[in-house]
Amino acid sequence: MKKVWIVGILAAACLLPSCGEKNETLSGLNKSDFVSEIAGKPTALYVLENAKGMEVCITNYGGRIVSILVPDRNGKPTDVALGYGSIRDYVNSDGNFGALIGRYGNRIAQGKFTLNGTEYQLPRNNNGHCLHGGPQGFHTKVWDAVQPDGRTLTLKYLSPDGDAGFPGNLDVTVTYSLTDDNALSILYEATTDRETVVNLTNHSYFNLSGNLGSQIFDHSVMINADHYTPVDSLLIPTSEIAPVEGTPLDLRRPLPVGQRIDEPFDQLLKGRGYDHNWVLNTNGDTGQLAAKVVSPESGIALEVYTSEPGIQFYTGNFMNGTEVGKSNYIYPFRGALCLETQHYPDSPNQPAFPSTTLRPGEKYVSKCIYRFTVETR
Repeated sequence: MKKVWIVGILAAACLLPSCGEKNETLSGLNKSDFVSEIAGKPTALYVLENAKGMEVCITNYGGRIVSILVPDRNGKPTDVALGYGSIRDYVNSDGNFGALIGRYGNRIAQGKFTLNGTEYQLPRNNNGHCLHGGPQGFHTKVWDAVQPDGRTLTLKYLSPDGDAGFPGNLDVTVTYSLTDDNALSILYEATTDRETVVNLTNHSYFNLSGNLGSQIFDHSVMINADHYTPVDSLLIPTSEIAPVEGTPLDLRRPLPVGQRIDEPFDQLLKGRGYDHNWVLNTNGDTGQLAAKVVSPESGIALEVYTSEPGIQFYTGNFMNGTEVGKSNYIYPFRGALCLETQHYPDSPNQPAFPSTTLRPGEKYVSKCIYRFTVETR
């Protein structure tokens, strides 16, 4: 477990980001528990609220979504995002709860890729491969934060040339926006001064039931995809783009997570459950539904829209019941699911996959929308 000095914790209300504002959020978080200093940069908790009572709390440490409060079918405000109650807990955890992921979300085989004849070596932090930008990826950085209004948060980070082995100075801006139709929009933008690879995403863990300590087997999932990218035993794509037809990965119609997750299907065995990239049918159109999850217990539904060609659906197969989160919830095995909008894993080494290369003069733009609704019984 990481040991990091955290200094400058401020408890007085008038030393919080806005003097005189309430210290406790609607979701029960104490803002003072997020006021600190890491590597010489200040951290805080930022709150977005809309006219319908939805609240999203975000810290600039790792750009992490700490909580998402939405109404259930009875109108009860319900937190649907796993996370921790303090900066200290986030720093001392190796998890990615709610984090911004970069420079490259998902896996790069052997932590290597080649651009213009030059091979680059990245940290190898997952079975010999580079996962989510390495152990010191964007999820560990303190982002510069600006909150222009109560519904918007802009985070900026300049990733220097050679950061985690990646070439180029990458200037990144991520904007979180909350709308009155209970949608959280995440806009990713980046430029570089040297050819590099980029694949940014968010790693929120969702449990829509109203009980963050429960499993998600009853959540129904739909993914608008006819194909997926099969993986080898270490979860690296085989280069094949395979049909979901006739497999447990066919989620074109809603299916409870627990209904087929433990079938003796080769790909499920390799991922210990669902942990794959689906090739979306949406062609980058953010007006088309990419995925939908519904909890029959709470009635809360999550719709996902994205400009990305793929989405990684992960069902908490590596959660083990040792993480204690907000309100002392113990997060169990398969206690949440992730829907990470993305380019495909290992794309820098897979010529047939959509390119993740970014060149000087170009602008990387990616958009993800998480929209919450309610379904009656």
